[in-house]
Amino acid sequence: MGKVFSADQIEKYENDGWVSPLNVLTAEQVRDCRTRLERWESMRGGSLPAHERSSGHILFPWIDELMRNETILDAVEDLIGPDILCWNSVFWIKEASSPSYVGWHQDLEYWGLSSAEVVSIWIALSDASEDAGCMSVIPGSHKYVIPHNETYAEDNLLSRGQELEIDLRRQSTVAMPLEAGQVSFHNVRTAHGSGPNSTLDRRIGLSFHYMPTHTKQTLAEWDTAALVRGEDQHHNFEHCPQPAYDLEPAAVEFHKRAADAMRQIIYAGARTDQPTL
Repeated sequence: MGKVFSADQIEKYENDGWVSPLNVLTAEQVRDCRTRLERWESMRGGSLPAHERSSGHILFPWIDELMRNETILDAVEDLIGPDILCWNSVFWIKEASSPSYVGWHQDLEYWGLSSAEVVSIWIALSDASEDAGCMSVIPGSHKYVIPHNETYAEDNLLSRGQELEIDLRRQSTVAMPLEAGQVSFHNVRTAHGSGPNSTLDRRIGLSFHYMPTHTKQTLAEWDTAALVRGEDQHHNFEHCPQPAYDLEPAAVEFHKRAADAMRQIIYAGARTDQPTL
């Protein structure tokens, strides 16, 4: 029995590579987060530029606070232990009636992280039903590596348009719908993807990616992560600062450095005939 998850849920995560849902945020907290996000989007002309979709916890205290939510961290501790770094945060937004989708992929194949224990969590800041294009997974797929294609498809939200080289019709996929305020958890190697949003509301998700402190970055000489619980006796990542207020100049400068490193990592080995973010 863990702090949040039962022994059965922990066993399910170990065997299947995912567990969902967990109730975390209240309706009021969700409304506040969405309001803050959409205020930020309006500052940028209606949508976030690609480099600001990632690592928002460096720029805004409200995202940093979400990253350090005690219930989320208790759940992550149940899965990977008490010494925890958060490598990154990413907004996943599909506009109402949008063709945007996320191709089926395994994150670890592109992130350069040395540990297969990394836990990705996905917070629903609006309802993420199947009609809205919720995430689906292939249970047990975290136990093996699947080759990927890079399609650079226009509507694929992934940086390189990644798609698994498998016949999904032969796979047992499971949808993970979430109500606003709920959170899902999946292993960094669990194959997952999501379809278009056919509803009349935006589908807004925020992911955080938590890892044991012994993890290393293999695709860049420098990378950053936030120490969110326990101790870091390994010091493989520079700890990012906690922002004191929105868009403080020192945080903006550090975020630029982090975004440059992320671009180097995500596009390592990419086809050279395609544009990068």
